[in-house]
Amino acid sequence: MDKILEECTSLARRVRAASRELARAGSDTKDKALLAIAEEIQANRDAIKTENYRDIQNAVTKGLSDAMIDRLTLDDSRIDRLISGVLEVVSLKDPVGEIYDMKSLPNGLKVGRMKVPIGVMAVIFESRPNVCVEVASLAVKSGNGVILRGGSDAINSNLFLYSLIKAGLRKAGLPDDSVGMVENTNRESVLHLVKLKDYIDVIIPRGGLQLIHLVEENSVIPVIRHDKGVCHTYVDESAGINMAKDICYNAKVQRPGVCNAMETLLVHAGIAGDFLPGMKALYDKAGVKLRGCDKTRAILPGIGEALPEDWSTEYLGLILSVKVVDSLDEAIDHINTYGSHHSDAIVTDSYERGLRFIGEVDSAACLINASTRFNDGGEFGLGAEIGISNQKLHVRGPMGLNDLMAPKYIVFGNGQTRG
Repeated sequence: MDKILEECTSLARRVRAASRELARAGSDTKDKALLAIAEEIQANRDAIKTENYRDIQNAVTKGLSDAMIDRLTLDDSRIDRLISGVLEVVSLKDPVGEIYDMKSLPNGLKVGRMKVPIGVMAVIFESRPNVCVEVASLAVKSGNGVILRGGSDAINSNLFLYSLIKAGLRKAGLPDDSVGMVENTNRESVLHLVKLKDYIDVIIPRGGLQLIHLVEENSVIPVIRHDKGVCHTYVDESAGINMAKDICYNAKVQRPGVCNAMETLLVHAGIAGDFLPGMKALYDKAGVKLRGCDKTRAILPGIGEALPEDWSTEYLGLILSVKVVDSLDEAIDHINTYGSHHSDAIVTDSYERGLRFIGEVDSAACLINASTRFNDGGEFGLGAEIGISNQKLHVRGPMGLNDLMAPKYIVFGNGQTRG
């Protein structure tokens, strides 16, 4: 057995064993661990920023994009959000052991289902060190063991946050192997993890297409993928222009390097002439570079031409594709053809058009008169998220606490036998 495989197998075995103890832990104990983790983060705020600065400097040296550096950064406001996210998970109801769908059968049996932890998850992610804390907090609360495997870009931040998580678990008397981390960031560690079906129940990749494909093509374990976000906003002909400007500006500019940022703006031809010039002025001030179809470029001369590949590109930066469409049908067809089924929005004053949009657009989240940036576990009241699933089984959209449960049938009898 080679060294990397041996390390991954040993870690997975330890997390599996610890997960059984964690699954039996009471809510008070789990919440105590989460509160201790939040306290560790607060007490070590400066050290977190120091380790994160090392990663940022390495990223600058490597020439990584501004969007990638933004994903990597842990400043005071983001550390505050890490802490508040953990505390929000503490406030959530513990789903473990919840019984539901109970019914009585004619033979006197009572049959229902109980929520139990999935077991052990392996979350493979890139760049974002905040994932360590968000995933660990949800895993602890839900009674699941978790193996974290981050990328090399955030290795210093990840390892330090991991040490704080383990310290919090120990303070609460929980096994610190409930959360494990693969410290080797070579490709081989991923290829080994996705084969350890005796210890790992689900693989969750969060990152670029290369990582997603690597995991999906090699895993013998079920995969829930956090895929790319080619997100759209459609401005309907009935939309209020001021509201549309606010939404479209926020969806692109507020944080362009994340998966729920808008990458394509669709505008109805009936409002395009009034809407686009003013929208462009706002984007110009923010440094957004526009690429448009022929109809868009006729209204906004001088912008770049949108090539066929632009409609399916996740820019993760201040670039935006713009297309003028002649109908709601054309907008829906474009989104379903080129989108990634992540987050798509309509701005409209028509109730009927809004309902058609959310009914016919095949995406994990559809929004009416709101920014795509809201498709986020924290914003949806989940406390945090494991990721945002683009697929349909077994979860779609932000994956929160209840999505980390598996159903178990339970039966209460009083001596029944089957004839």
